[in-house]
Amino acid sequence: MRTSEQRRWRFRREGFTLVELLVVIAIIGILVSLLLPAVQAAREAARRTQCQNNMRQLGLAMHLYMDALKGLPPACILKVGQASDTFSVHARLLPYIEQANLQDLIDWRISWTLQPQVAKTRVATFLCPSEINDRPAIQGTMTHYPTSYGANAGTWFQWDPVTNRHGDGAFVVNSSLRSADFLDGMSNTLGLSEVKAFQADLVDSGNATTPNTPPPSTPAEVVAYGGSFLPDFGHTQWVNGIIIHTGFTTTFPPNTPVPYLNPGDGKIYDVDFTSIRLGFTTTLCTNVSFVSRSYHSGIVNSVMMDGSTRSFAKTIEGRVWRGLGTPAGGEVVGDL
Repeated sequence: MRTSEQRRWRFRREGFTLVELLVVIAIIGILVSLLLPAVQAAREAARRTQCQNNMRQLGLAMHLYMDALKGLPPACILKVGQASDTFSVHARLLPYIEQANLQDLIDWRISWTLQPQVAKTRVATFLCPSEINDRPAIQGTMTHYPTSYGANAGTWFQWDPVTNRHGDGAFVVNSSLRSADFLDGMSNTLGLSEVKAFQADLVDSGNATTPNTPPPSTPAEVVAYGGSFLPDFGHTQWVNGIIIHTGFTTTFPPNTPVPYLNPGDGKIYDVDFTSIRLGFTTTLCTNVSFVSRSYHSGIVNSVMMDGSTRSFAKTIEGRVWRGLGTPAGGEVVGDL
């Protein structure tokens, strides 16, 4: 009898009580909650590093292009006196990022609108690993693929189709800058910087379309120009050379919010602005505000014209950021 009771006692002691099990689960939950932020931070650090590697490749591609063709690719090539569309800086850099086979598919004599196979191709180097909208953009009868990197289009003004005058960025309409044009120094001039795919935009208001319209000093001034609201259109077409898809400006520092209350749904959107899209008019000037934005906490990654990569915080002074956007503005940007 005693032996039987001892066996039952030993059997009962070999198991876990419900309270013990709950304590173990609670401890595991606490450990996981402590570990998760560290894991997420490590993953984001890896994504940020991969983003910088993409930008290094694009910086090297710029220099290989310059060596081969004695100048930078134009932001786009537009016909004076008639509406037209245009290929992007990204399309012209393809052979220098190991995408020669893709560029071989391009027929430069005809519009990209007639080349859907090219437009819908995903190019990994054009996408930040932290980009949450790494997906095709279905627009009408075309399928496009977005980009996370915009070419430096300068401060604000882009092009006057009457005089063919272009803006003050590193990549300009109907012209190719050479190394000698970078009087401020290539290490002091932005090449490309991060942008967000499927960006909300105000477009084609017809305001801010006269020559020498000064750049806005506040986001509210931009929003006041108005325009047609497109909630998810910007930076969705890497093949397209107009700034709304493949460029950025230094109008405002990185990640500056430009809040717009959309009357259609009562929601506030962070928007970009273009007075009139490039190639849509033969008489009006195009001025744009496209903020460099990223999903990295507190910073955007950029590649300078000398090929070096840098991370810039939102807190950078506006005058310094604008100075970095111009290759020959004569600004003294100081230590960064």
